Amino acid sequence: MQADVKNLKGETVKSVELPAEIFEAAINIDLMHQAYQRQMANARLGTHNTKTRGEVSGGGKKPWKQKGTGRARQGSTRSPTFKGGGKVHTPKPRDYTQAMPRQMRRAALRSALSVKAGDGQIIVVDELSGEGLKTKNMAQTLSNLTGEGQTTLVLLPAKNEPIERALRNLATAKYLRANYLNIRDLLGYDKVLLPLGALEVIQGYLG
Repeated sequence: MQADVKNLKGETVKSVELPAEIFEAAINIDLMHQAYQRQMANARLGTHNTKTRGEVSGGGKKPWKQKGTGRARQGSTRSPTFKGGGKVHTPKPRDYTQAMPRQMRRAALRSALSVKAGDGQIIVVDELSGEGLKTKNMAQTLSNLTGEGQTTLVLLPAKNEPIERALRNLATAKYLRANYLNIRDLLGYDKVLLPLGALEVIQGYLG
């Protein structure tokens, strides 16, 4: 698949061949969904906790005698039927982690990248240089490259403090190092800004 390579002004400077095994892979929607569900589940802390009748304080005294009152027998005011009592069948701490083989995770990424490439949502740039770059300038650059009103995932080949600092306060953009590419971020943005350096990183582990 041929893709135009643009500079930061949005002008086409050359073209590049995108690897077919990554950007023209078979699209498996079920696999992408499974990978997305796994990532969302693994992000859950699982620290939710409620107290049962054995854990709430108080209730040591029998509220009324067993017989003769006409009321139902009760042994404690900490029963779930009383105000302030314990809870029944409510959340307790648990681990939501789901396992998924690496080959399946990477196949899901290839599927997602192929969807993006097929829809023209991957913008390839020659390089991102950011010395002295401000957030205002970066917003204009993204507008030149992806158009107005588009959310953008910017992939970086390595740590780049100036670029990261310029992108940090943009509500419609997010930066991500290419070796941390994941299905949630990939599917969560309208456009993917892909410098040639980041393309090499992705090719290194998905190719």
